[in-house]
Amino acid sequence: MTIRAARLGRPRRALACAALAAAVLVAGCGSAVNGSATASAQVNVTERDFHIGLSASTVQAGAVRLRIHNAGPDDHELIVAPKGSGGLPLRSDGFTVNEEAIASSEPGSIEPQQPGGTENLVVDLKPGRYTLFCNMEGHYMAGMHTTLVVR
Repeated sequence: MTIRAARLGRPRRALACAALAAAVLVAGCGSAVNGSATASAQVNVTERDFHIGLSASTVQAGAVRLRIHNAGPDDHELIVAPKGSGGLPLRSDGFTVNEEAIASSEPGSIEPQQPGGTENLVVDLKPGRYTLFCNMEGHYMAGMHTTLVVR
């Protein structure tokens, strides 16, 4: 192998290593979102304007699979947050939850999904009360939130 060929091989190897690392990262992140992780309980969550329904309102602590179905008619997201005594902090608009303020305690969330979509989210929950809510503009204040009790 010539010196020139060896130099050309280095960027290709680096690119291949970076692609492999990215694939591993995406696969690892996807396991919690797509529901391939093992869960001790499953709760079916149905979202529609402006309501969130749960198949069970109480679960045991540990890994819980939330099977989230958007019954429409709009896009909806789902955010899981510990329920504090003062409620969730609102942004200055007064209509949406300040997600940045709860980010460090948030067990999980899904991005907005289109009507008809179903997605799995596996979250590890400690005993307590959790608020499940949609934070699309005005949805939380319009009543699109519910409580899940974890024992």
